[in-house]
Amino acid sequence: MNFPFITQSLALTFVNSLHEDRPMAAPDAHEREITALRDRTSRLSAAVLRVTASLDEATVLQEIVDSACALTNARYGVITTIDGSGPPRDFVTSGFTPEQHLEMEGWLPDGPLLFDHLRELSAPLRLADLPSYVRSLGFSADLMPAKTFQGTPMRHRGAHVGSFFLAGKRGGREFSAEDEDVLVLFASQAATAIANARTHRNEQRSRASLEALVETSPVGVVVLDVSTGAPTTFNREARRLVENLVAAGRPSEELIEVLTFRFGDGREVPMSRLIHDAPALRAEEVLLSVAGGRGARALVNATTIRSAEGEPESMVVTLQDLAHLDELERLRTEFLSMVSHELRAPLTSIKGSAATVLGASDELDRSEILQFFRIVDDQAEHMRGLIGDLLDVGRIESGTLSVAPQPVDLTALVERARSAFASGGARHAVSIDLPRDLPRVMADARRIVQVLNNLLSNAARHSPESSPISVEAALDGHHVAVTVADQGSGVPPHLLPHMFSKHAGAASGEGSLGVGLGLAICKGLVEAHGGRISARSGGQGQGTRITFTIPAVEEPGNGETSEALVAAASEGRRAGGG
Repeated sequence: MNFPFITQSLALTFVNSLHEDRPMAAPDAHEREITALRDRTSRLSAAVLRVTASLDEATVLQEIVDSACALTNARYGVITTIDGSGPPRDFVTSGFTPEQHLEMEGWLPDGPLLFDHLRELSAPLRLADLPSYVRSLGFSADLMPAKTFQGTPMRHRGAHVGSFFLAGKRGGREFSAEDEDVLVLFASQAATAIANARTHRNEQRSRASLEALVETSPVGVVVLDVSTGAPTTFNREARRLVENLVAAGRPSEELIEVLTFRFGDGREVPMSRLIHDAPALRAEEVLLSVAGGRGARALVNATTIRSAEGEPESMVVTLQDLAHLDELERLRTEFLSMVSHELRAPLTSIKGSAATVLGASDELDRSEILQFFRIVDDQAEHMRGLIGDLLDVGRIESGTLSVAPQPVDLTALVERARSAFASGGARHAVSIDLPRDLPRVMADARRIVQVLNNLLSNAARHSPESSPISVEAALDGHHVAVTVADQGSGVPPHLLPHMFSKHAGAASGEGSLGVGLGLAICKGLVEAHGGRISARSGGQGQGTRITFTIPAVEEPGNGETSEALVAAASEGRRAGGG
């Protein structure tokens, strides 16, 4: 802050006041006035030095209010800060006891209205009888600690930032014009201190937000200094990308020295020379490499930041790791290969059966023709199911999958799924353990039966034929948790997080379309109902438990008769499990 002009202004004010419209003072009186002026100017200079000794807003404001009280012989001083047009936010006081300070901070219901009035003042206000003035405005004077008063609103570039008050002139005198000058000058500096502090806080907040955004960005960000080529910013993703190529823990400056950009046209540019050799890059695919042959593909953008005079100051480089795209492309290729294999197998059976019937040299028996037709029908139905799974996955990924939940009895759904599972030729025994008082659930019956069918088929696929599969359910808060458990091969811990991905089959090397899509569809259908699905396994050979939740109906249902359950199971057999 720059305060020297305060001393000069105050001195001029006092000099002028000594000579304007006053009779010539006696020599002794004139000398006393000069001495008093020098003393006050000296004290003002000392106050200025104390104020400018700190950059902390609270310290500066406290020094300002203390100095103003000392220079004007005021018993009390108050600086209030304000944001926008709201009530006072902070109080900086001088001369008050701690209890009075707390009372001032609490203020009275009239406080905001009184401050609204003072904020609208166009000039400083000096009063010989503060309580009478406050009462004349219709406000309470209970918090007025003194009779004499002077105050001024504090504005910075036209914006109101607070108010400055002095009260209780010592010796019972009123505040003078010189006292008002001191108040106005210090109020100006207080307003500047408040505005600067707010600007600084806003800049710090913006800087912290920007630094947090850059540091946590999924894209690597490096900022290079043009004059030295050294990095001034090296965010977490950039460090991860580079440290995969070199020993971890090395300083970022050393990483810059060993890192080379290899472009598609064969150029090799050390990162430290990037500013000079490649001043602008737009979505350029490069190979980041180090000595020893290790490298990583990245999509690079580079922009030079220039000063107001147009001189380059720094370069911002963004690095987007392409390794995950390579992995996705590999999984996509394997997934398409797996889909092609799964569709090719039934298509081959259909083609073979049709060719046998059409190419037979002798007329085939009707029974033989029917057998070939059954093969064609079964394999076509299998293909229809595979294509339906693909369409469901597409709807799930695009967010267009819809369900129509209604209150249904879970027991009926489980029975339908078990019947469809058994009618499909499964040889595993399915045991059902559902509590009698289980509430109804809000579910799309066809879709939940589809979930259960997929889970039963998945359990059978990974279990010996002699081992049973169990279906359990229990109330879990506002949901019903359904568990399908097997005693099969189990799932290694590292594969559990990927079980419900559509690429699970390709990633695990199972090579079966149902492994990836069946469980992925289960996840999408369950989440469309507002539930969750998870898997647990003790490891290899210890079986797998898959649990999903469905919202329970709040009011308990009346249940269904055994005849209704039989009818529901029969319907499930006719529909083939949905």
